[in-house]
Amino acid sequence: MLLSAEPAVTTTFSSDPMIPRPYEIQRAKWDSSDTFSLELTPVGGGDIPAFEPGQFNMVYVYGVGEIPISISGDPARRDMLIHTTRAVGTVTRAMSELKVGMMLGVRGPYGAPWPVDEARGKDIVIVAGGIGLAPLRPAMYRILAYREHYGRVVLLYGARTPADVLYRKQLEQWRAHFDLDVFVTVDRATNNWRGSIGLVTQLIVRAPFDPLNTMAMVCGPEVMMRFTTLEMEKRGVNSDNIYVSLERNMKCGIGLCGHCQFGREFVCKDGPVFRYSQVRHFLTKWEV
Repeated sequence: MLLSAEPAVTTTFSSDPMIPRPYEIQRAKWDSSDTFSLELTPVGGGDIPAFEPGQFNMVYVYGVGEIPISISGDPARRDMLIHTTRAVGTVTRAMSELKVGMMLGVRGPYGAPWPVDEARGKDIVIVAGGIGLAPLRPAMYRILAYREHYGRVVLLYGARTPADVLYRKQLEQWRAHFDLDVFVTVDRATNNWRGSIGLVTQLIVRAPFDPLNTMAMVCGPEVMMRFTTLEMEKRGVNSDNIYVSLERNMKCGIGLCGHCQFGREFVCKDGPVFRYSQVRHFLTKWEV
């Protein structure tokens, strides 16, 4: 069904930001029971557009629809585009059924990035909940590539169960770094789990960082981000040094349609990464 809806392939691309470029699936991999990753390369060859950690693409499944998905690959790689997402809606379920060699449309990258360059000289605390690790992974790649420019680097990651832990092998590799502190916890443990049990916010109190010289980057469900920022402030981190990623109702990616307006800002254009002090008064307002 999806194949019949694909357009004829052309290597000449429009400059119109609303027209997606065709990408071919090189690898499709399930990371958990409901989360998968796709590795893509541009049809016709060439490099993928340069992107900054925290930016997103609009991904189009031909004949089905388009959704925003954060880029989860290494910003230093220009040969492969990686997206990790959950199969929870019409478009993402259709994406999960695509096979190697099939095509997707991609346009972007869009949005404001994580402040990895501004954080140089500071301790870094990255707090991820569930699939929130995917938008933060490019920041980890960039920080580790320039590790000597940062102080302590701490990753706090929480998942629902051990089976829901993303990038398990990579987390083990990061844990092996002598200059990186990685803490993983789950809400509900199984018999073979030997790690921490509890909410990711409970890790903050014992995480090793200097709160007066720390930049925090937080991504996950909004309720998790609210409580994480409260705990970070309790540790003494200034709200101006806490950044969160929002993904509310983005449709066009370039601030035209207005679906993602968040107070005075547009999530797709002014975000998805925001300074927490900029949006804290909206995060408890469900009607916004």
